[in-house]
Amino acid sequence: MCEQIEGVLNNSLKESNTDMMQRVINTERIPIKMWLTEIEEGAMLQARNLANLPFAFQHIALMPDAHQGYGMPIGAILAAENTVVPNAVGVDIGCGMCALRTPLRRISRTAKEEWSRLIPQRIPTGHKHHKQVQDLEQMPLWNDLPPIVEREFESARAQIGTLGGGNHFIELQKGSDGYLWLMLHSGSRNIGKQVADYYNQLARKLNEQWHSKVPANVHLAYLPLQTKEAQLYIREMEFCVAFALANRRLLMSRAAEVLMEVVNQEFPIEPMIHATHNYASAETHFGKELMIHRKGATSAKENEPGIIPGSQGSPSFIVRGKGNPEAFCSCAHGAGRKMGRRQAQRALDLAKEQKHLNDLGVTHRLQSPRDLDEAPGAYKNIETVMQLQNDLVEVVTRLHPLVVVKG
Repeated sequence: MCEQIEGVLNNSLKESNTDMMQRVINTERIPIKMWLTEIEEGAMLQARNLANLPFAFQHIALMPDAHQGYGMPIGAILAAENTVVPNAVGVDIGCGMCALRTPLRRISRTAKEEWSRLIPQRIPTGHKHHKQVQDLEQMPLWNDLPPIVEREFESARAQIGTLGGGNHFIELQKGSDGYLWLMLHSGSRNIGKQVADYYNQLARKLNEQWHSKVPANVHLAYLPLQTKEAQLYIREMEFCVAFALANRRLLMSRAAEVLMEVVNQEFPIEPMIHATHNYASAETHFGKELMIHRKGATSAKENEPGIIPGSQGSPSFIVRGKGNPEAFCSCAHGAGRKMGRRQAQRALDLAKEQKHLNDLGVTHRLQSPRDLDEAPGAYKNIETVMQLQNDLVEVVTRLHPLVVVKG
C-alpha cells in the first residue's frame, strides 16, 4: 500500500523549503507537513481527517515513525484551538521513555544473563500486577482526585512499578560514550486506558448532541476547552501523565537495583532522562495559545534532552532537541511500526528474527510466533528514521542493546 499511496502523493504534494521535511500536502483545509518519504494508506487517510478538523491550526505534522493508529496516526502532532481530543492523546496516556547512564563500563556475560533472568522475577510484566499495593510515596497524590482516577486509584496502587505488555521493554545497553545504560518504555497502565475510554465515549455522545460537523466514523470526537468535561479530562490526563512518570521512576529504580546486585557495585539512580510521547499540553506556537496533542511524538524544544528508541534489535538514541517550529518543537518517539501485529506474525520468520538478535549479541529469546509482533523486522529502519529528522534533533549518544526484557 505504501507504493500506491506514494504515487498519489507525488501528484498532490509540493517539495518543502525546509532542509529535511520531505513533503507538504496542500489539498486539505490546512497543510500536512511530513518528515517521511512513504506512508501507509490508512495513516494518510487519518492525517487528512486531522487536517480537515475545524479547530486544527496551522498544519498537521507527521514524524518519520508515523503509522496508522486509532483515529489519529501514531507519530503525529495536532495543534488545536480551544479544543482537546481524547483520541489524539490515545489510550496509554503518559506513555514514555526513561534512560539512566550508569557508571559501569563493562559487564560479564554471567552478570548480564543473571540480570536478564532476575528482572522478570522482580518486575511484573504483561498483564501481571503486584500482589500488594506499592508505596504511596511513588504515587502522584492529589487531594482532590477527578472521578475516573478516584474510581481506579486503589487498583492503580498495585500497578505502579509494573511494565505492561505490547511494545513496552527494559533494556541494558552499551553507549557510544563507553558507559552502560538502562532504558525502559512504559505508561500509565490500566488507569490511563480507563480515563481515555471514558472521555472518548463522553466526547462522542456530546458531539452527537451538538450535531458536530466532525464525522463520528473518523474517531476524533472533541471537547471544547470551555466545557466542564474538557477541564475534567485535562485534570485526569495530567494525573495519568504524572502516574506514568512515577511508574517509570519505580521501574528504573528496581532495574538498577538488580544491576547493582549482579555486578556487586552500588551507584546513584539520578539523574534520569525522561520523555513522554502520549499527551496534550497548552503551548504557544506561531504566536497562538494552543492545545498541542502529541500521539507517539516527543517534545524536542531547543536543547531539550530526549530519547528515541529503536527496536529490540537496533540502536536507540539519546538526543537533544533543536526546537524546530515547523514540527511544533517535536520529534519521533521511536522507530515506528512498518507491519501490524498480525501481519508481523504471518510474514516474519521466527528463526531468522532470532538469528538477527543472536548475531547482534542481544540477550533475548523469541519464544513463540506471538513474539514476532515485536520482532525487529516489524519495525522501520531506525537509521532512516533518524536521518529524516536531522532538523528536529541532534544525536548525543548512540546505544546498542545488550539485553532486552519485553513486556
